[in-house]
Amino acid sequence: PLGSLLYPYGPHQGDETNPKQDDGTSEELALSVPFTFYGKTYQTAFVNNNGVISFDEPIRQYTPDPFPLVDGHSFVAPYWADVDNVLGGDIFYRQTIDLALLEDISQDIRQYFPKNPFTATWALVATWDHVAYYGSTSEKGNTFQAVLTTDSKMFYIIFNYWDIQWTTGAASDGDAETGLGGTPAHAGFNSGDDTNFYNIPGSQTDAILNITITSNVNVPGRWVFRVDDFQVTGVDPPQLNNDCWL
Repeated sequence: PLGSLLYPYGPHQGDETNPKQDDGTSEELALSVPFTFYGKTYQTAFVNNNGVISFDEPIRQYTPDPFPLVDGHSFVAPYWADVDNVLGGDIFYRQTIDLALLEDISQDIRQYFPKNPFTATWALVATWDHVAYYGSTSEKGNTFQAVLTTDSKMFYIIFNYWDIQWTTGAASDGDAETGLGGTPAHAGFNSGDDTNFYNIPGSQTDAILNITITSNVNVPGRWVFRVDDFQVTGVDPPQLNNDCWL
């Protein structure tokens, strides 16, 4: 079921669907609006099955590494872990200029960043819909979404976590029945310059399972960042309110 947290997705929204392939990826996306991330502008991106949107080249790695990565890859990790969509689930994506959707996104961002008047002119919406983990012997699936959006001056990324039931694939030392343990999923941003990165609290710990109830914008399950000149709202310095990790 679609929650209000997720922006509309699926084939009926005109989404493309990734191939059913373990550690697979989308085709190369030529971005109709170039996207600026940590001060560098990119023309192409990939939506990777393993919970990552990468710039310039695909990412097939399935066990997450801590950020900052030393290999120079710049990427966005809503939930980097060992997805296996052959065992279950779908990965959808689309670039869109749909006015109704862009207005919903714009209203949300203006609410979270009220000092910056923002009217989105483009978005890339990528959704992992009830995706299974590698080696799974369960029915567990994770549903989450990443949205890249811009007005061509400011660039934002929204992460929406609707249902997170597992953290780890079996090849990352996770339990095949529970999808827990081992090296848990990583959420955050890697600039590619060896220096600049951001880890969502709980990344690569068991606590990442709770990401559906945490937030930096007081919306449980939603994290929002300005990423052209990377800025974090609501979590810096650490807040001891309802978005702290228990």
